[in-house]
Amino acid sequence: MTTLPSLETLYSVIEGTWPPAESRAVGPWKIRLDNSGSSRVSAATAQGPATDTDIALAEGAMRAARQTPLFMVRAGEDALDDMLAARGYVIKDVTNLYAAPVAAVATERPPPVTSFEVWPPLAAQEEIWAAGGIGQGRLAIMARAVGPKTTLLGRLNDQPAGTVYVGIAAGCAMIHALEIATVHRRQGLAQHLTRAAAFWAQDNGADYLTLVTTQVNDAANALYTSLGMTLVGQYHYRRLPE
Repeated sequence: MTTLPSLETLYSVIEGTWPPAESRAVGPWKIRLDNSGSSRVSAATAQGPATDTDIALAEGAMRAARQTPLFMVRAGEDALDDMLAARGYVIKDVTNLYAAPVAAVATERPPPVTSFEVWPPLAAQEEIWAAGGIGQGRLAIMARAVGPKTTLLGRLNDQPAGTVYVGIAAGCAMIHALEIATVHRRQGLAQHLTRAAAFWAQDNGADYLTLVTTQVNDAANALYTSLGMTLVGQYHYRRLPE
C-alpha cells in the first residue's frame, strides 16, 4: 500500500507554498491576514480546543484588521463546526486534498514546446490568470513563498494557453492556480501541465505531488483522479453571510 502524506503535513504544505501576508496567534487561534481574497490565506484555524467565547475573540481580531470573519474547519473539528453553525456561519467551499507519489504522475513528459518553466511569471501568464479571476493579490502570495517554486507556461498552437504555480514545502510539491485560457480548454493542456509539475517536483527533491480543489469542480476532480492521485481528505470554510 502506498504511503501518502498525512493531513497535518498537507495543511503545512498549504501554509508553506501559499503563505498569508501576516499571521498572528490570538487565544487558541492562528489568525491569517491577507487582502488577496484567497480563503486559504485569510481563514482562522484552531490550534487547540476552542469555546464559543474564543470564536468571538477570533471574530474581533479579524474585524479589527478589516477582514470578514472566516474559519477553516478541518478533519476532526466537528465541535467547532457545530459552534460556528449555531452562530449563523454557513459552509463555503468544501475542498478536496489530493496526493500521489511524484513518480506516479511523472510518467510521460508533455509534448515538445507545450510546457516551460518560468520564474517570475510572464505578462502572458498574468493575463491568463487575470481572466480566470486570479489577480495581483494571489500573485503576491506566489512571490512571498520562500521554498523552491516555479510557474509553468503552457502553450498550444504556438500561443500562451495555460499557467500554473508550483511550490515545495515539507517534502511535498503543491499545485496552485492551474488556469487554462477558455479558448484552449478540453485539449489536454491541464493534464500536460500537471505532469510537467510532477517532473519539476521530482527534479527539485519532492517526494509527493499534492493539490487542493473544491468538491464541486467536477473537471478538476476527474483530471486528478485520472492521473492516479488519491483523495486523502477534505476541509471546508465557515463564513458569516454578508
